[in-house]
Amino acid sequence: MDTPIRILVVDDEPDIRNILRILLGSRGYIVEEAPNGDIALERVQSQAFDLIILDIMMPGLSGIDVCARLREYTTAPVLFLTARDQDHDRTAAFEGGGDDYLVKPFSNHELLLRVDSLLRRYRVYKGKTDAPTLISSIEINRERNTVTKQGKPVEMTKTELELLLCLIDRRGSPVSAKEIYETVWGETFLPNSANTVMVHILKLRKKLEENPANPVLIRTVWGKGYQID
Repeated sequence: MDTPIRILVVDDEPDIRNILRILLGSRGYIVEEAPNGDIALERVQSQAFDLIILDIMMPGLSGIDVCARLREYTTAPVLFLTARDQDHDRTAAFEGGGDDYLVKPFSNHELLLRVDSLLRRYRVYKGKTDAPTLISSIEINRERNTVTKQGKPVEMTKTELELLLCLIDRRGSPVSAKEIYETVWGETFLPNSANTVMVHILKLRKKLEENPANPVLIRTVWGKGYQID
């Protein structure tokens, strides 16, 4: 029989913890709660978890600080669930060891989609070197050069994959068309090079976005470039 999945919810708001406990519990997950970072660290040191859902703004230790310290004890994925939606917050979250980032208010469907994707990666690839990079329902396996969306293979050209990886490596920050072009194509950026980048960004969006006309995965940051959160 499979070992039950254990999830730790760390949030100073009792209502949020209660909503998550009910929602995740309905899926059969065992949910533990912690109202602050200190208690979360104690829990992680005393028992194993498959996923940690972590708020950023809490009394005492911030979620960013907690995540960095959690990495001393566990490799379990960390999903930041927070009202903060600034680029620098996202960058700090990922640099601090976070695996995904969801902004409050959130839909139950989106939360469960993120949770399922994180758990699948952790349970299937735990301890393996070919663990994929996960962004929402998209998984990128660098060693196998494969991309899947909701578990289904996505055909990628070599250039499209390199472009996607270029953005992922700067996740949480905008990447200019110049930097993308010189990294992916390996040539000097010229005025018409921006067009080349834009065309390939559009191709990626058609393959990866739910609605390419309203992209949420690969965002345009006006005046700065393109960004994956």
